[in-house]
Amino acid sequence: MPRQELARFLRDRRERLRPEDLGLASGGEPRRTPGLRREEVAELAHMSVDYYVRLEQARGPRPSPRILDGLAGALRLAPAERSHLFRLAGTSPPPGTRARRRVRPHVAGMLRRLPETAAVVTDASYDVVACNPLARVLIGEDLDGESNLARRRFLGRGRNHFSTGAEEFGRIAVARLRRSADRYPRDAALAELLAELHAGSEEFRRLWEERPVHAPGHRTKTLDHPEAGRLRLNCDVLLVPEEDQEVVLITADAGSSTARSFHRLAARVARTAEDTGSAGPVARRGTSGAPGLLGAG
Repeated sequence: MPRQELARFLRDRRERLRPEDLGLASGGEPRRTPGLRREEVAELAHMSVDYYVRLEQARGPRPSPRILDGLAGALRLAPAERSHLFRLAGTSPPPGTRARRRVRPHVAGMLRRLPETAAVVTDASYDVVACNPLARVLIGEDLDGESNLARRRFLGRGRNHFSTGAEEFGRIAVARLRRSADRYPRDAALAELLAELHAGSEEFRRLWEERPVHAPGHRTKTLDHPEAGRLRLNCDVLLVPEEDQEVVLITADAGSSTARSFHRLAARVARTAEDTGSAGPVARRGTSGAPGLLGAG
């Protein structure tokens, strides 16, 4: 355990906080140093002042996960900072209780600023938590139908267009769901999804036993769209690590027939938005889609 690094990290985060941010009274006495006092952090973390002081002085023993969790809460650490604290202490962060199923506003806003790119955000269980209008037109209009892409892929739910990426997406989906099952062992919704997929799909059971491993990246796929015809699509993934979510960006090569089709579809989306007065992204749990089209992640 790098005690000096841990001590510096704790001091830095303590000095960044203001008492009023945590509802602590200043007591009318001027503070000689910025941020919280050590005894205030210890009280908020439910630990002894002496133990906390020794940690900041790089003299303490390896803190337990319970102590680290208390410190993360007392210092108001962001998820990435919390993970860093556990790593400094030589301990793996405990798994989360459930996957995050709400998209951040700035991520949803980003989708609106991509007029000729289809964009979809999926959570750790492959629920779609946001998509933009072009993705809705490209992938499927039945957004109120089955929202989970794994159910669509393995159980045949919803309307599906042919895609050359369907088989590959099966392995991608199982790899991600296996990671999610390890991260969120107490997520009831995820457990229910996995039980349903195991019961309803022999292919899913086979792939699950194969334990595929996959890292998000670039994929090229062909989609037969009922209105635009055959489309050659590029699928790229941006990660939202703190939320354990993926943003899939679906684009076309510049100057290609698919790019011209995207332009026409985007123009139709814009006209529809003007007519209805609604131009924002779909930010929700759920969309329908061609299984495999979103398989870059």
